Amino acid sequence: MDSIYGTHKPELERTKSFLMERIEEIRSEMKERSGQDPIEHLLGRIKSEESMREKCIRKGLPETPGSALQHIYDAIGIRVVCSFINDVYAIRDAIAALPGCSIVREKDYIRKAKPNGYRSYHMILLTDSGIYAEIQLRTISMDTWAALEHHMKYKKNLNGNLELLTSELKRCADELASTDLSMQTLRDMIYDEGESNP
Repeated sequence: MDSIYGTHKPELERTKSFLMERIEEIRSEMKERSGQDPIEHLLGRIKSEESMREKCIRKGLPETPGSALQHIYDAIGIRVVCSFINDVYAIRDAIAALPGCSIVREKDYIRKAKPNGYRSYHMILLTDSGIYAEIQLRTISMDTWAALEHHMKYKKNLNGNLELLTSELKRCADELASTDLSMQTLRDMIYDEGESNP
């Protein structure tokens, strides 16, 4: 079976590397300015052939390179996990200003969470080479919740507890969001105190 990406796999790898290198540069610049590392961890991947084929089928698209690269925007996925909410938005702004990239779409699930409690900031970028990439920015709390929710979502035999599980996951998401805001406030207080007492 031919690759869903046709002959474009090396180009996908180059684009992923390019974006991750630029984000690492943003990270270094921010760290140099503030003395704090704004990124907890940075992950990048190219969607597996199987996952991309499944997504094409799910969206009613033919399993072709054209579908995978022009109609589905997450062949390249990059996740930026930050310590604090303000870092998420600072990095978002820096990514938006990158030369050679334009923003196709953005969704702020931090300010407006999904009904299940999911929070993250999503950006779809189009590079000058014509390759799309999805970038997700979130805090450690948001990332932890999303990972646990993903594990439980695919667990079988919930024995009718789905409603309870859904409401508890939403409650946990809201509690973690509240903690994120508290941690941001504490960090701001510490920085303000430090600046007023040189």
